[in-house]
Amino acid sequence: MIPPTKQSKLSSSDAPEQGTDSSHKPNKEGSYSYLSVLSLAYQSLGVVYGDLCTSPLYVYKTTFSGKLRLHEDDEEIFGVLSFIFWTMTLIPLFKYVVIVLSANDNGEGGTFALYSLLCRHAKLCILPNQQASDESLSTYCIHGGAETRHGSVLKEFFRKRLVFRNGLLIFVLLGTCMTMADGVLTPAISVLSAVSGLTVKVTSLHENYVVAISCLILIVVFSLQHLGTHRVAFMFAPIITLWLLSISGIGIYNIYHWNPKIFCALSPAYMVKFLKSTGTEGWVSLGGVVLCITGSEAMFANLGHFSPMSIKVAFTFLVYPCMIIAYMGEAAFLSKHHEDIQQSFYKAIPELVFWPVFIVATLASVVGSQAVISATFSLVSQCCALNCFPHVKIIHTSKTIYGQIYIPEVNWILMCLCLSVTIGLRNTNMIGHAYGIAVTTVMFVTTCLMSLVIIIVWKQRMSLSVVFFVIFGFVEGLYISASFIKVPEGGWIPLVLAVLFVTITYTWNYGTLKKHEFDMENKVSMKRILSSGPSLGMVRVPGIGVVYADVVNGLPGIFGHFATNLPAFHQVLVFLCVKSVQVPYVTEEERFSVGRIGPKEYHMFRCVVRYGYKDVQKENYDFENRLVASILEFVEVYEEKHEEVEEGCSEEEEEEEEEMRVSSSDYTNQPTMVDPENGGIESSFWSEESLEILKSKDCGVAYILGHSHAKAKESSSILKKFAIDVLYAFLSKNCRGSNVNININVPHSSLLEVGMTYNV
Repeated sequence: MIPPTKQSKLSSSDAPEQGTDSSHKPNKEGSYSYLSVLSLAYQSLGVVYGDLCTSPLYVYKTTFSGKLRLHEDDEEIFGVLSFIFWTMTLIPLFKYVVIVLSANDNGEGGTFALYSLLCRHAKLCILPNQQASDESLSTYCIHGGAETRHGSVLKEFFRKRLVFRNGLLIFVLLGTCMTMADGVLTPAISVLSAVSGLTVKVTSLHENYVVAISCLILIVVFSLQHLGTHRVAFMFAPIITLWLLSISGIGIYNIYHWNPKIFCALSPAYMVKFLKSTGTEGWVSLGGVVLCITGSEAMFANLGHFSPMSIKVAFTFLVYPCMIIAYMGEAAFLSKHHEDIQQSFYKAIPELVFWPVFIVATLASVVGSQAVISATFSLVSQCCALNCFPHVKIIHTSKTIYGQIYIPEVNWILMCLCLSVTIGLRNTNMIGHAYGIAVTTVMFVTTCLMSLVIIIVWKQRMSLSVVFFVIFGFVEGLYISASFIKVPEGGWIPLVLAVLFVTITYTWNYGTLKKHEFDMENKVSMKRILSSGPSLGMVRVPGIGVVYADVVNGLPGIFGHFATNLPAFHQVLVFLCVKSVQVPYVTEEERFSVGRIGPKEYHMFRCVVRYGYKDVQKENYDFENRLVASILEFVEVYEEKHEEVEEGCSEEEEEEEEEMRVSSSDYTNQPTMVDPENGGIESSFWSEESLEILKSKDCGVAYILGHSHAKAKESSSILKKFAIDVLYAFLSKNCRGSNVNININVPHSSLLEVGMTYNV
């Protein structure tokens, strides 16, 4: 099952480095050489598989933590191993490697990537200010091919029913927030499981010391996040490689030494025998078995850092066989040592290599924790881009590797939550119960979205989608049902975290959309502005005034509010709209879209700055020079493509015409006049208007921002009043920065804020 057409990928000149060696770029056909694939596969071990590879530390221990007990006939051990083998074969290998990795969005994976594909193909976009010209972006890839009848019906169904579009958004946010919960649970269970190995050799070590050591390691891990991972990332792949070779070597030793017949457990018949003999307790124990595939979603979520083929090669030829051998070896040891079930992993290590393996296990748990924490930062950044999370400070930790970021607020919140879970539960079994619910929920969300992608994006038959959903949905549903039985025993933690995160994300998205609706309803009349003459009825002072606008057509309400209270404005006016587009990246050549408002003598322009959901704005971005360069480029070269507003048109027609001109990005594919070295403009001859713009820039650039407050209407329901007046207001007051979603180093002397209150 593969998509009917190949998706486009950013060219090597456009694609930012995502943590891989810059020498490993796709060739002209978009494919990688064999050497590059192998190199990327090796690098992916430290970034993608850290969480998945450390699961042997706690799988058997958590599975047999309940009422399930071992008997002399070893049917339970063989049955659990059979479940582990077939679960790893069906979910990571067949679902993700064979199918899901093909559903990438310009090389990007994860929940948002699937949702982005659906939004573009079925017009489900939740982002405001979307324009027809956005579809001309190089990353706005839509599959061709004939539309199926079921695909058309599904598209029409979502288009006509807003409640189902909102329901799909909440469903996506649920999967996203469960992934954030992983950022809390993964470091806790990985580090605590690794450190607990000390009790095997130091039997007198009290549990409190194990928890204290684990907390100390976690504090160090979170405290070093601001330094970035690029300084130590070169160690990640060797550590995970050494870890895989160690556990597979130990597994081979245990199979040969304790029970060579363990290979019989690979038969699916043992799963049936296991459920028949253990009944309800066996079904409940599956909540521990599912931990063997923790981190499988990372293969898809981290796809943008590598290539699909490299991830497939790494998993198929190294990770998968090593993990299976490790689980078989531990099961072989357990078949002869039933009493060691709660310490089976470390007990199964030969005495000679115990301490080296313990050290590698601790380092591997730290690597796995680091990868999950970094992934959480990236996820929060995407939520901010899609208006689903309050603005936070995003810091780049590497000057050469794009995409490595650090978010202070999120880091310390994760640390506090992680320490609370470690100290509060103090037991990997209870943390494992919580972990199982989070993992299975995320995978089920991916399965549901993938089923829609098969029909809507790939344009395949409904039967293929149903088969995909039934097979993988049944397996994941079985594990979800088993995991939810453990809600009272720690499973409530991810549910509480998910409800908290979903409430925050959806409330912020709802408040942002309501604010946009208010801005659209309260735009300044274009007819009134154009009838005021070149002076706009105000005193025009030297300089450039940049007015931040939340709308891509018309003039924002803050402009009229400002002009009413202080009837003076700059000689050159630029209405700036920063928006996100439902694509992963927007190339620098397509970043700015410039148009004119009114006749030339008005000196009024609109600039729309577009970002993808994976784009991260740079702190030292030379925004001011690039903005002026784009305006000059428009004036000097491409303005002939833009016609002035015709006289006699209605106000609606004028705004529609203006939107067409402002949205036009035909010129963005032409050679640029910007000199990246000097941050200036290359040209020998300037028009009179261009000279006026340059003169105004020398006089100074002022930024006018709207500082608005939302307030629910008196007729609103109690729930809406709480969401807007309490929760959204609290988030707005405590989030970082202003409404501008770009990093502009604006001096306080050049910044003006206009306060407004709007009712929603």
